[in-house]
Amino acid sequence: MRTYYLAPVSFNAALTSIALGTVRALERLGIRAAFIKPVADNYPGEQGERSVGFAQAMFNLKVPEPMTLDHLEHLMSQGLKEQFMEEMVAMKGHAERDVDLLVVEGLAYDPQKPLLASLNGDMARNLQSDVILVVNAEDTDAVNIAEQIEITVGQFGGSDRVSLVGYVLTRVPAQTDVDALHQMISQNSKVVNEGRLPLIGATPFEPSHMAPRMLDVANHLRAKILFHGNLEDARVREVMVATRSIEYIVERLRPGALVITAGDRDDVLIATSMAVMRGTPLAGLLLTSGFEPKHVIKKLCAPALMQKIPVLLTEGNTYETVNALGRMDNHIPADDIERATLLVDFVADHLNGEILKSRLGRKTETRMPPAAFRYQLMQAARKANKRIVLPEGDEPRTVKAAVICHQKGIARCVLLGSRNSIEEVAEAQGVELPPDLEILNPDEIRHRYVMPLTELRKNKGMTPPQAEQHLEDNVVLGTMMIVMNEVDGLVSGAVHTTANTIRPALQLIKTAPGTAIVSSVFFMLMPDQVYVYGDCAVNPDPTAEELADIALQSADSAKAFGIAPRVAMISYSTGSSGAGADVEKVAEATRIAKEKRPDLLIDGPLQYDAATVESVGKQKSPGSLVAGRAY
Repeated sequence: MRTYYLAPVSFNAALTSIALGTVRALERLGIRAAFIKPVADNYPGEQGERSVGFAQAMFNLKVPEPMTLDHLEHLMSQGLKEQFMEEMVAMKGHAERDVDLLVVEGLAYDPQKPLLASLNGDMARNLQSDVILVVNAEDTDAVNIAEQIEITVGQFGGSDRVSLVGYVLTRVPAQTDVDALHQMISQNSKVVNEGRLPLIGATPFEPSHMAPRMLDVANHLRAKILFHGNLEDARVREVMVATRSIEYIVERLRPGALVITAGDRDDVLIATSMAVMRGTPLAGLLLTSGFEPKHVIKKLCAPALMQKIPVLLTEGNTYETVNALGRMDNHIPADDIERATLLVDFVADHLNGEILKSRLGRKTETRMPPAAFRYQLMQAARKANKRIVLPEGDEPRTVKAAVICHQKGIARCVLLGSRNSIEEVAEAQGVELPPDLEILNPDEIRHRYVMPLTELRKNKGMTPPQAEQHLEDNVVLGTMMIVMNEVDGLVSGAVHTTANTIRPALQLIKTAPGTAIVSSVFFMLMPDQVYVYGDCAVNPDPTAEELADIALQSADSAKAFGIAPRVAMISYSTGSSGAGADVEKVAEATRIAKEKRPDLLIDGPLQYDAATVESVGKQKSPGSLVAGRAY
């Protein structure tokens, strides 16, 4: 198993995020990587190593517990360096084994402990690793970066003795021309100039990744919680100190704002409550000076505050509280998996996965873990560049999704709804609508589709007034846009039921030629693999013929999304272990499906555990090419 060792070139190099981002980038390419961190960092008041916790949560990996920094320092003080190396190599042996590569997060650079940082070279050699150098590009220039790289490569024994994968720049200042910076580094670094240390990626500083939860603020300040609200989920994206009169404060009550004010400012508390009732997702309210609101004010504001927004109280005055917040640790807490995942995905977006993959030295079997599925799906969507209509245009999640799709180039979304209504929803959600995001008012375009709909449904006796009434339903309107080749697809279901979403398509578009039944599939993103489940939403009791068609449609859907299907026909019985009408129907459906599509791997009846758990599949259905490996 090949090993990549990530070592810092400078202080505060964001080593953890780059190491886990490397695992994510490889995963997107279908390469499964294990992860270890030989020595834990010391974070006061925390139990467990953050990197290990994040790796376990994000990648479902079995990560061995690292040794403590105190233990390492004790061994070094006793001259037991080799014992440390032996323990580290044993740790590698305890890491996940059924993988293509091991990613190792090295020792962070500590100016107070330079001798420990120099161990990275020895650690990489003992692990027989290829090395990735991580460089903090903040507040420095190309000459200094080149010098740091040369010094670090020397500590590893020189470029002739160490296998170098490349280097990563972190905390790159905004507006930096990364290619120009790399060229300047190359001019001042022999190992870069000779091509032995390519640039793997550069991650810019992104302020949104620094947003702590209100829970973290409460813990840091040891604040009293007056109203819990969404304490664990609300994130502080800006701080607003309310010291002026209320008219100067209202416009700053924006999504993600933490409002700080003295506890006796009843006007601020009331204004904040009104903003929350309007739908503005403030981060929270922090009251200072130990002043708890009067009972009558708390009672007045309770409907807004009890379920919507965290309210904290500190004993210090406003000045002391703001200063204390400024000293808050920017490291991601061990239990904040959401923020860690956001950062890791961001890092992976900025790494050249092909450079990482090229060093494996052998062809790897392509898997379909969730990260790879999402990545390939977005790449395919960008390439297709489809125009998609969203009938639920003023639904908050739909508005957010449309903006994300627009910004990432995933699709050209069309929101159906009143512009004023959509803009109000966007403002309340803290979403900025791109000026070129398409919004169509149904009241202004509905008349275009009255006669085409009447013609389509004339055999059902539809009249123009009836067609106009049907088009009041935005799903029907959006479906007609598909019929008229004005859009490529429709997404609905945030508000409408499955039946309401599918019915217009069945009536107006019909089924594909040769298709006798309409079915659905779910793409289930499990920790290690994407599974396709069909049909869980449309057909409650299909016949054997219909079940066979559903199986084939599901397999074709999987293929369309890059998944090589192994089709398991699920029943409460595996093979002939049980009997009954349902088992017989699944057996007959399996026979029909195999006969129609001999090119597919299909087996059944199989119980669910026999279909998905390899050890169970081998026991219950030995010799099956599907059992234990169905997806």
